[in-house]
Amino acid sequence: MQDLEIIDIHAHIFPEKIREKAVDAIGDFYAIPMQRKGSVQDLLRYKKVGIRYFVVHSVATTPKQVLHINDFIYEQMQEHPELIGFATLHPEMEGLEEEIERVIRMGFSGIKLHPDFQQFDIDAACAQKLYSCVANRLPILLHMGDAQKTYSQPKRLAIMAKQFPQQVFIGAHFGGYHAWDEAETYLIGKTNVYIDTSSSLFMLAPERAVEMIHKHGVEKVLFGTDYPMWDPEEELARFMSLSLSKEERRKILYKNATELLKI
Repeated sequence: MQDLEIIDIHAHIFPEKIREKAVDAIGDFYAIPMQRKGSVQDLLRYKKVGIRYFVVHSVATTPKQVLHINDFIYEQMQEHPELIGFATLHPEMEGLEEEIERVIRMGFSGIKLHPDFQQFDIDAACAQKLYSCVANRLPILLHMGDAQKTYSQPKRLAIMAKQFPQQVFIGAHFGGYHAWDEAETYLIGKTNVYIDTSSSLFMLAPERAVEMIHKHGVEKVLFGTDYPMWDPEEELARFMSLSLSKEERRKILYKNATELLKI
């Protein structure tokens, strides 16, 4: 779009044999019709709107799924240089430390966790062990906020951000899907917490989104679409409608992610 380069920090892809089932399950959980297909080929179509890199991930809802999902993401990274992988982990998995070492060797750029789907509190003892094992080597992207569950409350991440001050966390969905008041109270302004824009701009008033961006600091905001829940072209249009300067857009759409992920 125009002369801006773009990185989508938040996109989900699925293996062909489970793709339709996985996409339907997410739509059912959130009671939102899914906009896209969840395939790599469909995602890469959005290079046409200027997205240069897509940070892709999928969530292991059980410990036994972890290795299979990471292998799938790795294969897609190898085949498509536009894809940057975030690995999945599960707090209750065996071989946690070994898998962290493996995904680092494989070239993953971060970790993605979904406390609601994986059913753990962000500040639970098992989660704290996971953060300790990651040991500040990769950023950890967490689904944040939900009207149905309490696992991913913004207050929980605020506690962990204080307890693990060297660990970079990314709070998805402006720090709290449907919990933006709590996100603003507990997460906005935290020095080791980034936020992404995914699954928020369809509901947040534009003026409030801009206010939260400025309060948090433009340098710690990342553009994300939450594909396939949303159409990336439409999410980009929502973002571009915000009253931000060209330099602020450049940072959020691209520069911040390149610095964080060392691209």
